[in-house]
Amino acid sequence: MKRLKSPLPLTFHKSQPSQPPSLLPNFNNEQFSNNYIISLCKQKLYREAIEAFEFLQGQTNFPIFPSTYTNLVYACSSLRSLEYGRRIHGHILASNYQPDIVFQNHVLNMYGKCGSFAEARKVFDAMPERNVVSWTSLISGYSQNSQEDKAIELYFQMLRAGCVPDHFTFGSVLKACSGLRNELLGRQLHAHVVKSEIGSHPIAQNALTSMYAKFGLIADAFDVFSRVPTKDLISWGSMIAGFSQLGYEKEALDHFKDMLFQGAYRPNEFIFGSAFSACGGLLEPEYGKQIHGMCIKFGLGRDIFAGCSLCDMYAKCGQLESARTVFYQIDRPDLVSWNAIISGFSNAGDSNEALSFFSQMRHKGLIPDEVSVLPILTACTSPSTLYQGEQIHSYIIKRAFDFTVIVCNSLLTMYAKCSNLYDAFLVFEDMRNDADLVTWNAIISACMQHNQAGEVFRLLNLMHISETTPDHITLGNLIGACANISSLEVGNQIHCFTVKSGIVLDVTVSNGLIDMYTKCGSIGSAQKLFGWMEDPDVVSWSSLIVGYAQFGYGEEALDLFKRMTELGIKPNEVTLVGVLTACSHIGLVEEGWKIYKTMESEHGIVPTIEHCSCMVDLLARSGCLHEAEAFIKQMAFEPDVLVWMTLLAACRTRGNIEIGKQAAENILKLDPSHSAALVLLCNIHASSGNWDDVARLRNLMRERDVRKVPGQSWIEVKDRAHVFFVEDCLHPERGKIYAMLEELWLQMLDDGYDPLQA
Repeated sequence: MKRLKSPLPLTFHKSQPSQPPSLLPNFNNEQFSNNYIISLCKQKLYREAIEAFEFLQGQTNFPIFPSTYTNLVYACSSLRSLEYGRRIHGHILASNYQPDIVFQNHVLNMYGKCGSFAEARKVFDAMPERNVVSWTSLISGYSQNSQEDKAIELYFQMLRAGCVPDHFTFGSVLKACSGLRNELLGRQLHAHVVKSEIGSHPIAQNALTSMYAKFGLIADAFDVFSRVPTKDLISWGSMIAGFSQLGYEKEALDHFKDMLFQGAYRPNEFIFGSAFSACGGLLEPEYGKQIHGMCIKFGLGRDIFAGCSLCDMYAKCGQLESARTVFYQIDRPDLVSWNAIISGFSNAGDSNEALSFFSQMRHKGLIPDEVSVLPILTACTSPSTLYQGEQIHSYIIKRAFDFTVIVCNSLLTMYAKCSNLYDAFLVFEDMRNDADLVTWNAIISACMQHNQAGEVFRLLNLMHISETTPDHITLGNLIGACANISSLEVGNQIHCFTVKSGIVLDVTVSNGLIDMYTKCGSIGSAQKLFGWMEDPDVVSWSSLIVGYAQFGYGEEALDLFKRMTELGIKPNEVTLVGVLTACSHIGLVEEGWKIYKTMESEHGIVPTIEHCSCMVDLLARSGCLHEAEAFIKQMAFEPDVLVWMTLLAACRTRGNIEIGKQAAENILKLDPSHSAALVLLCNIHASSGNWDDVARLRNLMRERDVRKVPGQSWIEVKDRAHVFFVEDCLHPERGKIYAMLEELWLQMLDDGYDPLQA
């Protein structure tokens, strides 16, 4: 700020010795003294005007003109200085000056802008007469300082008092309504605006546009905007910002272009910020570069607000160096600017650069807030970044940010992604009493990521005790846990809980239920749920097709695929895996070949290693072992263990030693300790009577300490899973089990079963 050139000191006290008269202007003249202070205020040298006033009061105690008081109060409002405002107001009360309603409104406005609503209300209540400015000043103060409910209450008091609101009143009360997110009240206020005589004023119309945009009612916002007869810069800015924030990026850029074509207004930094955000949402850096050039042309290339949005746009579009360059061009970047660049690199997965900017920010003397640490925690997504995450955790504790729920939620998620479930649970236990729905979803998701499905149900019980209502994310994780442990009974309970809780089953949750039912073998339940869905997507169709294929319903899977394509639903990679699996299980070699060869031409899907595995299985199951081997050799991918195991298993069934031996050797090259490959190869040699090779392979297994993993099965009875191994003698009720097996064996023999012919 430009400083006063006179020798007046910056701070004045009554005990301060007076300045030499030769250095001071002639303040003996009352008119000159008042005019001098007014002149400083008009030059926006507000602090100097107040200091001059205090100095003169200490030296001459000259009388103050009403216009001087008015300018001094306005100076305090501009400085947002409650201390100076109280001094000036105290001086007015101590004088003989009898303020009129206009001056009282200035004092009222000053207290409101300085954030002292108690004193503003005190002035307001003491006013013998109030006009629309008085009411609006207090309403505006409440609205601008997040006390929207009081602003609304005061507005209705104003109406009851018979005072007619003006366009400024409507602007303030509509802003308060936006903060409350009260759509019904907003429409009532809209009716007030329409009925009033000044309802068409741009300020009221702009406030309506902004309010509807904040409600997410973009059609209503556009309807108001289109009816504004004379659109100003705020009208355009409100509409462009509304489109950009609600995901209508193309419409935002179209309106930005329309505003430029009219040529009546130059975009400000806020409109440029909205335009850059729209470009980032569209992932169109070329559009952003053009608008960037325009921003520089209009002299806003170094602006903080526009620069933040521009950094974010370049980062979202993957142009991190451009984001870095733009950031360093911002004049005196504030904390919001630093947070923007940190977030940009974090979202791009570059945790090292995000930490580097974090360190630079601290070295610049800026104190990070909770927002600063969140993106760095988000960037730590693997065990290699755990150390960085732990460093930030230490800083969070040092700054006492660990009392903030959103920070703790990010910490919990960070530890889970870095494969440290133990520390994730420590964070959860520390914040459990303050846990919100995001917290519960985060710890349940962490358990799912680490295959701790059983722990998910324990957490569900704790969540129920805490009276936290689950949402679609919670249900998705619970259904996934049921699918992982193949627990149909628990899955049915979760489905019933979902229905009873009144949560509307969206497509995602319904798809999870279909997947759970198919994995648990309840194809009928999956089919019934699919039939209830109003608008199944490709995932819904694919889940049921895969379920049919895995449980041997090949014809049903192919019929479903045919229906899907006839309805115009484009299949994805999973769909075709299910279709090829179905062809394999029912031996449709030609149909499978046809589907595989037309994947790319008809459906636009390039075959993956999973599709190739299905084709190997299709050929091998049908006895075409040489064709399967040739297919593997011409694959565009390096065959993995699963591909060779598919071929090896078929060789075991068909007794083909030559191809089986080659398949086993390839498996052992990829995984020398693969027990299943060695066991299958032993079985192939044994079935062909090659006992020397069998002995050699078993010696090799002993040398490598390779052990066959015993097969197991399980059954769920009354919420308890009973697991059985081959020749299991460990189950506590093994006596009853083997007695029942022996009884069944005897019944089979009585019914004519001949084990020699089986």
